[in-house]
Amino acid sequence: MTDHAADNNPLLTRTFRIPFGDIRAEHVVPAIDRLLADTRSRIDALVGTDSDLTYDNTLGVLERATEPLEWASSVIGHLESVATYPEWRIAFQSVQPRISGFWSDVLLDERLWQVLTRFNTTEAAQQLTGTRKRHLTKLMDEFRRQGAELDPELKKRLGDINVELTRLTTKFAQNVLDSTNDFELIVEDEAQLAGLPDSAKEAAAEAASAKGLSGWRFTLQAPSYTPLITYLDDPATREQVWRAYNSRATTSDFDNHPIIDSILKLRKEKAELLAYDDFADLVLEDRMAGSGAVASEFVLDIREKTLAVFLRENEDLVSFHDRLAEDEPALKPWDVAYYAEKQRAARYDFDEEQLRPYFPVESVLDGLFKTVERLYGVVIQPDPDLPVWDPTVRTHKLIERDGTHLASFYIDLYPRENKRAGAWMDGFIVAVRPDAHLGLICANLNPPVGGKPALLTHREVETLFHEFGHLMHLCLSQVAVRSLAGTNVAWDFVELPSQIMENWCWERDPLDLFARHYETGEPIPRDLFDKMVRARTYRAANGQMRQIGYASVDLQIHREYDPTGGVDVATYSRDLFQQHHPASLPDDYGFIASFSHLFSSPVGYAAGYYSYKWAEVLDADAFTRFRDAGIFDRKVGEQFRERILSQGDSKPPMELYKHFMGREPSLDPLLERLGLMES
Repeated sequence: MTDHAADNNPLLTRTFRIPFGDIRAEHVVPAIDRLLADTRSRIDALVGTDSDLTYDNTLGVLERATEPLEWASSVIGHLESVATYPEWRIAFQSVQPRISGFWSDVLLDERLWQVLTRFNTTEAAQQLTGTRKRHLTKLMDEFRRQGAELDPELKKRLGDINVELTRLTTKFAQNVLDSTNDFELIVEDEAQLAGLPDSAKEAAAEAASAKGLSGWRFTLQAPSYTPLITYLDDPATREQVWRAYNSRATTSDFDNHPIIDSILKLRKEKAELLAYDDFADLVLEDRMAGSGAVASEFVLDIREKTLAVFLRENEDLVSFHDRLAEDEPALKPWDVAYYAEKQRAARYDFDEEQLRPYFPVESVLDGLFKTVERLYGVVIQPDPDLPVWDPTVRTHKLIERDGTHLASFYIDLYPRENKRAGAWMDGFIVAVRPDAHLGLICANLNPPVGGKPALLTHREVETLFHEFGHLMHLCLSQVAVRSLAGTNVAWDFVELPSQIMENWCWERDPLDLFARHYETGEPIPRDLFDKMVRARTYRAANGQMRQIGYASVDLQIHREYDPTGGVDVATYSRDLFQQHHPASLPDDYGFIASFSHLFSSPVGYAAGYYSYKWAEVLDADAFTRFRDAGIFDRKVGEQFRERILSQGDSKPPMELYKHFMGREPSLDPLLERLGLMES
């Protein structure tokens, strides 16, 4: 690439208004090559300085030196998640190992470590206070934890491990996406769709039409899979789709099992190189739990408090199934959601589909914005000048009431074949004031069908509120050090701002802001709302045990499983999942192969899936302040903003939590919310 062409590469200029329409696959490799060289050059200048060492010419320089590379990497990774295509994937796969290797080299750079060590002993370092002092302490700890004190040979091996983990986890994620897209079910006889809600049939008909097919098309994307497995009367079709979903990335074309074993071996070797007992201890040392043992004890404690009700719920469901289906075999895993929904409808006279007309997406977003505005004293407006990566993406900005621009953000709501599954939040720019943050939320919700607006389930509404809570953690950050700002916090604390937002989906006052029938404008009728609230704790122990099962599998494969011990990871994990599942799982159950939380990045939620339940304890406890003072109490909202959301990682998370609550967290509010206090 000529210098002129390089200068025109949109990935080389860190900008707030990212020109997504101009970014192409051929830009990726040249941009990363140049940014890596530029960043190395800046770090070389830092380690070669003969000036007196200060915070600004050490940690400050390091913060600024890496920012352009971090920005470009986030844009490239984001587009792989939401708008990938073959040429882009090739470019992405090419640069990811180099980016990973660079970050590994930085943490293993003996020259840089010596500069930081020398600065750490200076009077200037000893006089640091507040956020800058925490920044230095955490950075020194991170360098040590990532191998700065190893000898050169071991550093080389650690660097190789980090690069290979990036390659393997990238391939894992791509296999999940490809195997998800590889499945489709075409139904041509409408009689086979008995039981399925009209909304799901309309979506399936449009999906077929979009492919030039007749009939109804179903995929493994959540808006298609979930209603089918929940409502479809035909057990054979439910079984077919359930097996397809739980065997993603297990076939020869997309087999993730050998990749998982390789990832686990490398993670174990990495932990041992760094003198940790296992990978869980390595990654949890800097989190609230502190160790794999503490996290495991936490999960076991909640399991013991849940088990009796879990078993009772399952006995009730089996009895219900046996009464309704005398001629059918024992309850199968593909029957659980179907019969659970029928039991819930019978017990509470409640069908979640009754709520869907009250959740048109425009109203939900409007109510979400109003909720945040009332809680935190901000204003959300359109930001039409932000370029987008897909025409369906929405753009907004968040400002103070005095007009100060705090952040802009994107909302990408619907599934596409070039977009990965799930829901997530991310940030392109984590800013230091007075600059503005730039973030996004993505989901895979039910799209508009049949000429109607997109009508969401209540669970999808919760998903939007959850991801927007993450976004507020970024947008309201006021931390003066970028690497400690926004969501750059311990992963067992990061879910508190997101999970607490889900509570506003269950309260009458906030629901009245947005839960309006898409045709009549009427709010949710009182009797339907009451049924929804009564049904909230239906099979709550099963919901909790499912999360505990994920956390248990995660911790045990990173603490106890031996990839060389003769038991394959699919069998090992299936046996653990079985202990937390209401029905007998088949021998070929392979969910572990698509468990992206654990294996789609070098760390991610690996050894940290318990964080969801940990944060749920925090959120249920913290929400009691809003519940007791008033759901929209501005004083409590401002305190949550100032003491939690604005603080990032500027102080230890337990200190922040205690500053908001006045005490350490209690498990009781969560057990009470789930109806498990007597268990």
